[in-house]
Amino acid sequence: MDDLKIRCPKCHWQPDGKPHWSCSCGTIWDTFSTGGRCPGCGKQWHDTQCIVDAGGCQSWSPHLDWYENLDDFVEEVKEVLKEPVSVE
Repeated sequence: MDDLKIRCPKCHWQPDGKPHWSCSCGTIWDTFSTGGRCPGCGKQWHDTQCIVDAGGCQSWSPHLDWYENLDDFVEEVKEVLKEPVSVE
């Protein structure tokens, strides 16, 4: 499968897996580990801010725009799911 990359669509900063994002409920987490959904209150964030303190540009972009090769990744997963599974 092609490499799925996550990076800011504006400055190309790549998240490091650390909890840089905070929700209005006070939860701090890595937004990419949950697809933009706050694990504290369940709020779905449709936009994600690039983290200036970690080297980013502070711009907001749609969360899905951060994922590169997402369309290719989804198509490849669909192909894998079509293959029969042998159960022994």
